[in-house]
Amino acid sequence: MEIALVILIVAGIFIVRSIQVVPQQNAWVIERLGKYHGSLTPGLSFLVPFVDRVAYKHSLKEIPLDVPSQVCITRDNTQLQVDGILYFQVTDPMRASYGSSNYIVAVTQLAQTSLRSVIGKLELDKTFEERDIINAQVVAAIDEAALNWGVKVLRYEIKDLTPPKEILHAMQSQITAEREKRALIAASEGRKQEQINIATGEREAFIARSEGEKQAAINNAQGEASAIMAVAEANAKAIEVVALAIRQPGGEQAVQLKVAEKAVEAYSSVANKATTTLIVPSNMTEVAALITSAMKMVQANKA
Repeated sequence: MEIALVILIVAGIFIVRSIQVVPQQNAWVIERLGKYHGSLTPGLSFLVPFVDRVAYKHSLKEIPLDVPSQVCITRDNTQLQVDGILYFQVTDPMRASYGSSNYIVAVTQLAQTSLRSVIGKLELDKTFEERDIINAQVVAAIDEAALNWGVKVLRYEIKDLTPPKEILHAMQSQITAEREKRALIAASEGRKQEQINIATGEREAFIARSEGEKQAAINNAQGEASAIMAVAEANAKAIEVVALAIRQPGGEQAVQLKVAEKAVEAYSSVANKATTTLIVPSNMTEVAALITSAMKMVQANKA
């Protein structure tokens, strides 16, 4: 009975040591008698008890690694406190087990040295502007060396760049001056646009007034021309009527009578005015003859 129990316990131990279940996104490195034998993939696997053993267990997930903060010196001899984070993934479990005694420490140290090298080639202002370039160069430098460790570096991100307090104060002063400069430029541009708008408005108003005056002058001229034409047409019609009347029988005598009456009225009005001087034309005989003819015509009409 005791022998059967011992055999059962030994069999249980053999079964437990021979059956291994690997979780998803994991890889286990197996050594057989101290030598690398293979890697177990996720799922159920069988080992030879007391011959095979699980030497290393690796996670194949993406691993974020916080790179310790360090002081870097830029090309223009300015110190920067740089803090970053590295993302990597184990791609070869065998190399990750035997390529380096501690691939995490190796990757961390290589990230720090690569970052110092990249920042040392840049000036202070460029380090703030070209973070993407810095990240890409650090990844390229680490990834080349990490292949021997069975690790793939995916990306590196700079979390913070902290210059000394004196540099921060100078940068803040520069930013303040730049903003004040932009404000002054914006104000001057506003005043310039205001003057342009005023000048444009005045010019358009002057043009509108001149166009109005021009149109008014044209209208007045057209009105005066129309009035002159109307008077001329009336005079022409009057002359035409007089000419027709003259061509009628007795028309010439009627005209002479009218002229004589006008002459008599003119001399009468001049003589009646309270003046000491009376201007008499030199050809009074013609006037008298004209009056005599007119009187005769009047008497003839009465007869």
